[in-house]
Amino acid sequence: MKTAGIIVEYNPFHNGHQHHLLRTRELADADFVVAVMSGDFVQRGEPALLDKYARAQMALSCGADLVLELPVFFAAGSAGDFAAGAVSLLDKLGVVDALCFGSECGRLEPLEALASLLAAEPPSFSRSIRQELRQGLSYPQARARALSPLSDAGVLPLLSSPNNILGLEYCIALKRRRSSIRPLTLPRSGNGYHDPDLARDGEEAFPSAFAIRRALCGLLADQRDPERNPSDPDPFLLLLSGIPQAIRPFWQTLLSENRFLFPGDFTPFLKYRLLCGSPSGFSSCADVSRELSDKLRKIGTEFLDWEDLCRRLKTKELTYTRISRALCHILLSVGRDDLARARQQDYVPYARILGLRRSAAELLSAIKKNSSIPLIAKLADAPAHLSEDALRLLRADVLAADLYENALALRRKTVPVSEYRRQFPVLP
Repeated sequence: MKTAGIIVEYNPFHNGHQHHLLRTRELADADFVVAVMSGDFVQRGEPALLDKYARAQMALSCGADLVLELPVFFAAGSAGDFAAGAVSLLDKLGVVDALCFGSECGRLEPLEALASLLAAEPPSFSRSIRQELRQGLSYPQARARALSPLSDAGVLPLLSSPNNILGLEYCIALKRRRSSIRPLTLPRSGNGYHDPDLARDGEEAFPSAFAIRRALCGLLADQRDPERNPSDPDPFLLLLSGIPQAIRPFWQTLLSENRFLFPGDFTPFLKYRLLCGSPSGFSSCADVSRELSDKLRKIGTEFLDWEDLCRRLKTKELTYTRISRALCHILLSVGRDDLARARQQDYVPYARILGLRRSAAELLSAIKKNSSIPLIAKLADAPAHLSEDALRLLRADVLAADLYENALALRRKTVPVSEYRRQFPVLP
């Protein structure tokens, strides 16, 4: 039995993701594909467009055999934490043979070569990074500056593309763990990561997740526009062209039920959390510097919504994404010390199922036999199998899910369902 792992967000699932799933199975000659997926909050520090169970169902419908949740401590973390957490989970399952990821460069050799340097992090390189950090740069900026002498070797272009950066972090995490999982990469297909267009003339629709989120936001606003002409062409059909055929009916259902969420939907919860902030500010939260904490205390709740606050706080040194990630940690009470402790405890201490196929019974049996961490199918059973440190991570996942469900219920004017009563999707 051969098993391939992938690390995903599916925010939302699109044609490029299905291509990745199918090619992963081919490249790894895999009998099964395990997806480690972010829960209800993603690496950009925002709520996912759709809840984790809906996204897991899409993954299963398009080729995944098992979907496991990446705990929110790492799912909403920096690229390094995101990768290290997800790789640790795949590695501890004891059955994964290969990790396949997309990259802009499409070649493993340069990523592996750079990963070998960064995984070892020689003293001179570490000193250079520390010097840049003291100048106020973020860690990615400091690392890129420290690598500038290697610009002639083509290193810096690798650090300027988002999928290359994550792929590099996966390779680093595998090397640091001395994992037997072999990395595989394939070229990113279709539009660029930040390309706002749904499709290009004469090309198969491979839009970015960013383009779909942007188009959907405009579509939902257009539906609320009382002056909209019903005879105009349906923009939803263009959006659907970027979605795999197998899940288009599911998308229609999700749209009719208004199940999409955006950062602005969490503004009231964020404002309450800021109002309840301690007198010492928010610097005890992960990714929140003293400077950022002081700015947040000064602004208070005098902002329009989540995105408005991010724009007000954005500077040359503080990117929008870094600020949004910090706000996410404040919202979810992810402490700096809690995150550091989770790293020290070797990242992910359990494998929680978000969805599976019945045909993957052999895979589940192999995981139960070989995994070094418990496989959690029912929340109620977790305390019997997890340490207090592991339960702390799991409680953060439950809080994130319940908060997401309450925001969704508020938008839809329905009664929220507790995370303990949610059922993960099971497909044939």
